[in-house]
Amino acid sequence: MSETKKQSRTDSSDSNPWDSLGSPTLLWSPTSGLPLQDGLYTDARFPVQNMPIQTDVVWKRPKEICPFPVFIADGATRMDICQGELSDCWFLSAVASLSLNPCLLHHVVPSGQGFQQGYNGCFNFRFWQYGEWIEVRVDDRLPTRNGQLIYLRSSNKDEFWSALMEKAYAKLKGGYNALNMGFPHEAMADMTGGVTEEFMMPSDHRTLGSFLRPLLQKGALINCANSRVHSLYMTEIAVFFNHVKSPPRCLSIKTTVGSVELVRIRNPWGKAEWEGPWSDKKGIEWNMVSTEEQQRVQRIQQEDGEFWMSLVDFCQNFETMEVCHQSEDTLSESGNIKPWKCTSHHGRWIPQQGPPQYSVTLLEEDDDPSDPELTCSFLLALMQKCARQRGMLFPVALHIYKVSSQLSLVLSTTKDLGYVSRRELVFRGRLAPGHYIIIPSTSEANQVGEFLLRPMSPRLAGLPSANEARDLFVKHCVKGPYCSPLDLYNLLTEAIAKGVFAGSEKKLSLEHCKSFVVLMDSQGMGRLDLTEFQALWEKLRKWTGIFMTFDKNKNQALDYLEIPPALTAAGIRVDEFIVQLIGLRYTEPDMTVSFPGFLFLLMKLDCMMRKFQSFDMTGMGVISVNSRQVKT
Repeated sequence: MSETKKQSRTDSSDSNPWDSLGSPTLLWSPTSGLPLQDGLYTDARFPVQNMPIQTDVVWKRPKEICPFPVFIADGATRMDICQGELSDCWFLSAVASLSLNPCLLHHVVPSGQGFQQGYNGCFNFRFWQYGEWIEVRVDDRLPTRNGQLIYLRSSNKDEFWSALMEKAYAKLKGGYNALNMGFPHEAMADMTGGVTEEFMMPSDHRTLGSFLRPLLQKGALINCANSRVHSLYMTEIAVFFNHVKSPPRCLSIKTTVGSVELVRIRNPWGKAEWEGPWSDKKGIEWNMVSTEEQQRVQRIQQEDGEFWMSLVDFCQNFETMEVCHQSEDTLSESGNIKPWKCTSHHGRWIPQQGPPQYSVTLLEEDDDPSDPELTCSFLLALMQKCARQRGMLFPVALHIYKVSSQLSLVLSTTKDLGYVSRRELVFRGRLAPGHYIIIPSTSEANQVGEFLLRPMSPRLAGLPSANEARDLFVKHCVKGPYCSPLDLYNLLTEAIAKGVFAGSEKKLSLEHCKSFVVLMDSQGMGRLDLTEFQALWEKLRKWTGIFMTFDKNKNQALDYLEIPPALTAAGIRVDEFIVQLIGLRYTEPDMTVSFPGFLFLLMKLDCMMRKFQSFDMTGMGVISVNSRQVKT
């Protein structure tokens, strides 16, 4: 999904908090504190009074609780999360999901913190709030009773990352009392910046596997909940009304009688498990599974809150699943994980101006054999900002219109979602490839409010993600933080050879890469720094998606007649004369344009258009240039 027009940003605080290297900008970090006699940091702004338990509470630092505390012992895992006296299993389930992915966890729990060298009693965590990553600083004083932690703790008594993270999240929300009861999807969004949806459990277990697998392949975090008391084997768990379990993982297990698909679930309480088939206590079915296979799927037979269920039992004993969709902004592609591509628009409803409009283009067609039509999957998420501070939620809706061409007006209403009062309205669907207008609106005219609109679509698979490209930059640009034409040639050759265009790298030339560098080099040094390289890579990935869309026969080349619509999709309209010149200059002997040739062509046209627009001071479409300008 590529953006062709968007509303201007309305507030400077809405800028991207991540710099070119992926580090967060400090947006909110209360640093005031009262030093204790030992010189350690004390957070004077933590709302100590907002606690459900006030009596017999003693605040202690980890070094006062155990002789040798550690921040993270042997990696942060789902076993480090055991619920205390707070009713915050909704928060714990999100933390358990987060711990399964080191990449996501690193965004929230910065590395390099501990109780050894450099220790000063201060720890930092990051949470996502309305499109921004906010840093929250806390001291390491934790509430105890009789020398034991009252709230969240790790199964390892010497480990404290999860307890300190709970304290930081409590500070973000207004105190420990604010964590009593909540919704997992809110916590998951705060920790990942993802888009959350709630689903009812399928009535037919045979559809569950096909439902879960695509979600997990996109890196989704999934939590499940039950509120029914009817199971023969879940009497101990079912009394926990709406108690949340996390996170399910659908795995195929090899047995002596064939493969069986199971779901692995973690109870945030660290205890109370399923006792039916495939359970730890009474699951005789595990006798059919070899020791090696059990080790492969990391089965642990102990009372730790983790258990396995068949798909049939899973569907019968749980009612809902909360899914948090991830984007490539926080979750890198690895193995079979292919997260969504997300674009963020910070907007505002302003009286007398009408609702804002956003133009998006769907390019990536689904690879679904069961769908006879060519469609593109997408997600739309509309989040109201500061609804709690405002004290109310507007009934909001999303309107989706199809545009017949880039020159025409809106053709027809494609989707018109009803008005609902939600913190975040999420719509997931499929539409034919093409151009669309998205209009977020309120049910009543002239209402004032801010929002975050996030269109999400499958990531383009032709070239590596931005994070992977950064790794390639470090690998190939060894002479310094710059990319020369030869570095770019080697980098692109490797990237193309490992992707869906393997073989096309043979048609990539050093001359192509020299032009890429010259056209993106803003300093005239004949090389690209990391920022310039990332800007180039964003363009190449966008154009790669267009190439994949119009390469109908998938022969890694565009036929002559496929070139004009591909250029139009890239926002470049040319007449027949220019198309003929393109055919003479950029096509192969068979009148096709190769994948590297298409990138080269788009780079040239894009650069010429930007040059022309910079010289067209009057906006009349006519320019006058001198000889020096022609040369540059």
